[in-house]
Amino acid sequence: MYKVIIIDDEPLARQLVRSFLQSYNEIEVVAECGDGFEGFKTIQELQPDLIFLDVQMPKLNGFEMLELLDNPPSVIFTTAFDEYAMKAFESHAIDYLLKPISRERFDKAVQKWIQLRAGSQTPQFTGISQNNVYEGYQHRIVVKDNGLIRIIPAQDIYYVEANDDYVKIVTKDGSFLKKSTLGHIEQSLDPQLFIRVHRSYLIPISQLVRIEPYEKESHIALLQCGAKITVSKSGMAKLKTTLGW
Repeated sequence: MYKVIIIDDEPLARQLVRSFLQSYNEIEVVAECGDGFEGFKTIQELQPDLIFLDVQMPKLNGFEMLELLDNPPSVIFTTAFDEYAMKAFESHAIDYLLKPISRERFDKAVQKWIQLRAGSQTPQFTGISQNNVYEGYQHRIVVKDNGLIRIIPAQDIYYVEANDDYVKIVTKDGSFLKKSTLGHIEQSLDPQLFIRVHRSYLIPISQLVRIEPYEKESHIALLQCGAKITVSKSGMAKLKTTLGW
């Protein structure tokens, strides 16, 4: 028996998914959740095989919730917004269902997942054309802090530093580690507000006080928080382009 959790802030949307699943004897809906916080806790507790996940929800959206999970289950997204399709693809989603969801389209997604579980199909995302690139940027970063979930607004970030398999996010409230890459954080934040000035550093432009020459072709960026950040040759070129120097 496969365990399934439905995570959506719309009760009618959860009810529709549950009704569609009634015809699958091998699937049991073990829980329904109305937001990302509840979904995160329930997934950790029940360890489902598959989740049906909405994207835009209060408190914590679907992508932020997935980032908090060390071993996320298989995901079929259910949403009214097609602009997140590419981001869903990057999250290795099984499928991406646009609301209102038809029974035919729903069954196709579930059958795909069942075949993947059986090993009879090569994983391939086919929900929405990959030409629909996700162009939105995050205005916050979500991290786990001593078992709690902390939401860090982008405007509170002093800088982000690569730290082995993690990134260290330095803020006015202290430093926090997140299991991610600096490249992933860079892509999620607005490039007009944050610049990768070095392979190990990402800084907000609003923190920049001045830039001083350093060894060879590198520089040092002095930030409002007092930090001194190394700026590489390519990072300096990005700064000049963005700031119009």
